[in-house]
Amino acid sequence: MIRDRVVCFIDGLNLFHAISRVRIPHLQWIDLRALTKLYIKPRDEEITRILYFSALSTHMDLSSQKIQQSYITALQLSNIKPILGHFKQKNRYCPKCSSNFPVHEEKETDVNIALALLDLAYQNIYDKALLISNDSDLAPAIRNVRERFPSKKITIIAPPLSRQCNELIQAASDKLKIRTQHLERSLLPEVIVDTSRMIFVNRPREYDPALAMQSVP
Repeated sequence: MIRDRVVCFIDGLNLFHAISRVRIPHLQWIDLRALTKLYIKPRDEEITRILYFSALSTHMDLSSQKIQQSYITALQLSNIKPILGHFKQKNRYCPKCSSNFPVHEEKETDVNIALALLDLAYQNIYDKALLISNDSDLAPAIRNVRERFPSKKITIIAPPLSRQCNELIQAASDKLKIRTQHLERSLLPEVIVDTSRMIFVNRPREYDPALAMQSVP
């Protein structure tokens, strides 16, 4: 039986911040392949590619950068492709204190997702796309794909504790949602190794489930 090809597009920082609101740190060590499999019909569909879009947090402290790099390495060892943008510093004006203050804005992620959605559709790489994001800026790209390729389906998957984005819902074929129990069922192992067993990455201590248990009164 020929199954529909499913490509998953994951807005990494959108998902990261949503999981942070759950306030269970070890859920950040998420196995994206296991998670996305929860949203397909195995008899009729197969995941052929998972793309993870994010930006390197070079403006953060070294500990945060190391945690992010560990996760990106874990994804690569799991055959998930990271596509990385960057952060750009800019000044914002505070009318209350009459002064400027620096902020860092994520750049390129939504553009990279939109380009990949369109490019892989034109290459006929997928029959169905799963998009984990709540970013309304992606609605035009979704509409374009569905107008040009009416047979292709795009399902929006809202991150945990996030409202469904109306713009995305109206543009997409279907909508789903990530719940805390889905994250709990989809965690990476403590140590991840490649097929040669020469390259490995350890789960950061901050994502150790035992620490979360210790914090429970």
